[in-house]
Amino acid sequence: MEESRALKEVFTEDSRPRELAMKEGCEACSTAQLLAILIGSGSRGENVVDLCNRILMDHDQKLYLIARHNYRELMTRYRGIGAVKAIEILAALELARRCQTEEFEAKPQVTSSTMVYNYMRPFLNHLRHEEVWVLLLDRGRHIIHRERLSRGATSMTAIEVKQVLKPAIEMLADGIILAHNHPSDTPRPSTADDQLTDKVAAASRTMDIQMVDHIIVCRGGSYYSYSDHGRL
Repeated sequence: MEESRALKEVFTEDSRPRELAMKEGCEACSTAQLLAILIGSGSRGENVVDLCNRILMDHDQKLYLIARHNYRELMTRYRGIGAVKAIEILAALELARRCQTEEFEAKPQVTSSTMVYNYMRPFLNHLRHEEVWVLLLDRGRHIIHRERLSRGATSMTAIEVKQVLKPAIEMLADGIILAHNHPSDTPRPSTADDQLTDKVAAASRTMDIQMVDHIIVCRGGSYYSYSDHGRL
């Protein structure tokens, strides 16, 4: 009885998110309260929920923008966030990203450009650098393998056609899809994007491998599909 009364008192305080989660479940907590459970405490003059609300406001209420930081940046920017707390935040966000990808692990079938975007978004939309990936497909357009080809490239010209086709040939893939992100969140293809797409499509045809699409991934549901635009 005493424990029940104590919990009832603290549920009215925004600074007590753990007790709210214990009583109502984590789904009853706001995003700031869930972050506060990870962080544990704020700093002098700012309780933990207020700190988390400030962090979210600084990142347009988007968790994936927080995930773009490294732990040193979080420590420097926010008083009350030390190395351990910063790593705990980033670890939780990485777990959430991996949770998103688990539903696709059993050879999903490519049915649309939107499906490819949703498949690749957890790998790409939180990055501040550019990455290029290739998806390998079987005859039924099931994804049988994904592979990162480049990390941190400043231009698509840094990718060579043989880098794209090598894993496809080794795994006897029937089709490929290129995917890369634009950290600027501008989905429009660059000249380098166009040039690589044309070269890979031409080389794939000579190897009897279909280039199904090339997807440019941006945040907020924005993407560009070469296939949808009739460019393959």
